[in-house]
Amino acid sequence: MSGAQIDEQVVGELVRLATEATEFAYAPYSMFQVGAALLTGDGRFYSGANVENRSYPMSLCAERAAVIKAVTEGRGPLEIVAVAVAESKGGPCAPCGGCRQVISEFSRAGTLLIYRGVDGAFRRVTIEEALPDARAFLTETSPLTETSP
Repeated sequence: MSGAQIDEQVVGELVRLATEATEFAYAPYSMFQVGAALLTGDGRFYSGANVENRSYPMSLCAERAAVIKAVTEGRGPLEIVAVAVAESKGGPCAPCGGCRQVISEFSRAGTLLIYRGVDGAFRRVTIEEALPDARAFLTETSPLTETSP
């Protein structure tokens, strides 16, 4: 399954789960509560929320929290098919560069990112559009390369 093959019902479920996850965000410094939900190749959903820290670089984005949850609770290698990101007040919220890189690590070509843009509309972009040339650094032994089984 690729991001392009996801139907509207699944997209809606990802957005719903990401929005629900904002309730669990720990954001006492920025008050910017973010949730993320991802769909794996085996059809499982995982969600996460951002967790801030007084030492701001130690904070964790919602997208990375969801990936960590999937890796530590999943069975077998993780393959991300789609990720939705939401902000608690319905504002714009795109994955940061670090999260795009982490998502890319566990993605095949066509993984879908879903997030609200500055105009209020949900955007859908592939990981390649969000992080061009990320796959250029992969080797034949890298997880999820096109030559991997």
